[in-house]
Amino acid sequence: MSSLRCIIGALWVFSCSVAAEVGVTDNTITFGMSNALSGPASGLGNGVKAGTLAYFEKINQQGGVHGRQIKVISLDDGYEPDRAAKNAKRLIYTDKVFALVSFVGTPTSKAVVPEVNRAKIPYIGPFTGAEFLRTPANKNIFNVRASYFNETEKLVDHFINDLGYKKIAVFIQDDGYGAAGKAGVQRALRQRGLKIHAEGRYQRNTLNVEQGLNSIMAKQPDAVIMVGAYKACGAFIKMARSKNFTPKFANISFVGTKKLIAELGPDGDGSYISQVMPNPDESTLQI
Repeated sequence: MSSLRCIIGALWVFSCSVAAEVGVTDNTITFGMSNALSGPASGLGNGVKAGTLAYFEKINQQGGVHGRQIKVISLDDGYEPDRAAKNAKRLIYTDKVFALVSFVGTPTSKAVVPEVNRAKIPYIGPFTGAEFLRTPANKNIFNVRASYFNETEKLVDHFINDLGYKKIAVFIQDDGYGAAGKAGVQRALRQRGLKIHAEGRYQRNTLNVEQGLNSIMAKQPDAVIMVGAYKACGAFIKMARSKNFTPKFANISFVGTKKLIAELGPDGDGSYISQVMPNPDESTLQI
């Protein structure tokens, strides 16, 4: 919920003098959203959409933003970059939204950002920790999550300094998302005089993980840091355990914590998932 509060904060900044802004009327502010509502990553997209709409509804019930009600136009991109870019163009130029909000994914964001820059439209709260959205700074982009560099740094530090591991492998989605996570692991290891011990890959929106698993198993690492979606990462861990391959498995937050836990069942025991937001189910932490 902290991320959505940041979204609302950015919204207030942009709407202070919006009499003639695109997507803004005397009574409404319209946002555009595109994410994975279908396919293997649909749990992420539907979850992000539900959370965003729930908080916007809360704001609307409190009177909206400067008296304007928030409206959202939501589209499905199936976690495919080409569809995300097409949806962004429709939202910007046909639907004429005020801002884009809660897009999901690194490869999808990479496809959308050029259009964001051309249109000079706010891109608020993308569900990704990719470095290209942070460096160099972009006045159109409003991140509310820690970066993948932050997450992988903490995982590597724990494995090396707390557990004494030296052989760290990566299993990554073969696209910009996987590359962003791998770069974070490489950076963290390099700072400690180490290199990635082994690497495996899989194609986005598939469960074809066995070849990548076999490549990693051959090197017998102490731990595997995974940069993928929950169904593929779940399939990887279950297959690894079926082959009696039991290093420490770690996922970054994008994987979708609850969805991965549900995929794994008892096979998830002892696995790690880094987090960048407070757990809404944990009452001891303020949101």
